[in-house]
Amino acid sequence: MAMEMRQELKLSQQLVMTPQLQQAIRLLQLSRMELADLVHEEMLENPILDDEMDLDQERSRERDELGSDEQQLHQLEGAGATETPLDGSVVDGIAQTEIKGDATAVNEIDWENYLDNYSMAPAMPAFRGDGEELPSLEATLTRPPSLYDHLAWQLKMTNLPPDQLEIGMTILGNIDADGYIKDPPLDEIAADLGVDPMLCEQVLEKIQTFDPVGVGARSLAECMLIQAVAAGQDDDLVVKIIKSHLGNLEKKNYAAIARDLKQPLEEIYEAAKVIMEFDPRPGRQYSSDDPHYVTPDVYIHKVGDKYFVVPNDDGLPKLKISGFYKNAMGNSAASKDYVQDKLRSAQWLIRSIQQRQRTIIKVAESILKFQREFFDKGISHLKPLILRDVAEDIGMHESTVSRVTTSKYVHTPQGIFELKFFFNSGISRTNGDDLASQAVKSKIKELVDGEDVKRPHSDQKIVELLKKAGIDIARRTVAKYREQLGILSSSKRKQVF
Repeated sequence: MAMEMRQELKLSQQLVMTPQLQQAIRLLQLSRMELADLVHEEMLENPILDDEMDLDQERSRERDELGSDEQQLHQLEGAGATETPLDGSVVDGIAQTEIKGDATAVNEIDWENYLDNYSMAPAMPAFRGDGEELPSLEATLTRPPSLYDHLAWQLKMTNLPPDQLEIGMTILGNIDADGYIKDPPLDEIAADLGVDPMLCEQVLEKIQTFDPVGVGARSLAECMLIQAVAAGQDDDLVVKIIKSHLGNLEKKNYAAIARDLKQPLEEIYEAAKVIMEFDPRPGRQYSSDDPHYVTPDVYIHKVGDKYFVVPNDDGLPKLKISGFYKNAMGNSAASKDYVQDKLRSAQWLIRSIQQRQRTIIKVAESILKFQREFFDKGISHLKPLILRDVAEDIGMHESTVSRVTTSKYVHTPQGIFELKFFFNSGISRTNGDDLASQAVKSKIKELVDGEDVKRPHSDQKIVELLKKAGIDIARRTVAKYREQLGILSSSKRKQVF
């Protein structure tokens, strides 16, 4: 076939992830403490930005440097030596200037008059970002990667198609700190996403090949089997012990295993040594023992019969533009370009943070609407809720809601909770209303706390007591919730004396 060169013209639409858009997405998923770290980093990198709390010290230094020359002092103060805030009107001015597309006009902006207009603007929170390429979060934060971060990075390195990547990210969001996916079950995840359960199973199998080995298992036995295969130790005896005798292995009842499998005791010992090398909690490799301090991102206050969602603006520095740089700018084209670049950076920072705050407030208000009974009566009245419910309510994508609810906390009359806490799978009730799984767990804990320690409730007994309360669930579900709550079996809870 002959090769030829030719020109073609065609129209197409595509989303371009600009650095500014990437910055807005990153800001949306940062926790409050991480955001504060980025604010301080920006203040170190951008010399025209100061913290409002440092104004008095800077003002004193400037007066000392100026000495007793009252005329110079008067000129400095009249020109805006006191710190003046950067607000949206200034940002809009920059945006309008950029739209003109005339580089000469942009360079000839009257920046002195531009800065003088700041005196009527309210102070804005400081946020990270600029028009240039931004450093990665790993370069600015000291927080080690979480299990979710580590798995998400590996998932993005695969060649899975976009629809399976979305399934994979949802599965990762339901993997607990130990590395297991227990609640909700995989078929519920498939139902929520509206996809074939077998497709979810295929994506999970892919995740189960990730590091740490054993992650993504649905049970201890599956976790051990994944590790056995990865280590090349999946011989018949090891597999049989894992599938049928983990209980006896925990009790070191090797004789019972040997009798049942009809194998020499010595071989049972050797197989047990192999299994005990496996990690029953692979996700703990990425847990931190450091204290976890929580600052609420929003407050939900009750006044009379009404609830109000209020953002928490405390703890973040307020960015101010130093008057020193206004005077130092002079008529130099280079200095004007420098200040212009920094103001453009502030434009995207302010817009990103304002959007972040608005989105958090929207999500919190939507959660309040869906979970009103929880705020009125407590955890036993928590209702089933999925990301899609809130996403459709506020007109945003599920992935956006997922980012907003990660590492964001709300202070409520019932206590402080992560926003993700309010999303739960549903349990059917005999009266027709569904109940959130967290509410069922709370009820199980209440029953265990009130039991006779000499005659603790068995899982079957708890099933019967829950049924009397209108909650109809299987015994295996009770056992699963009990384990997630860290409650021992009835035989281990029993106290003889």
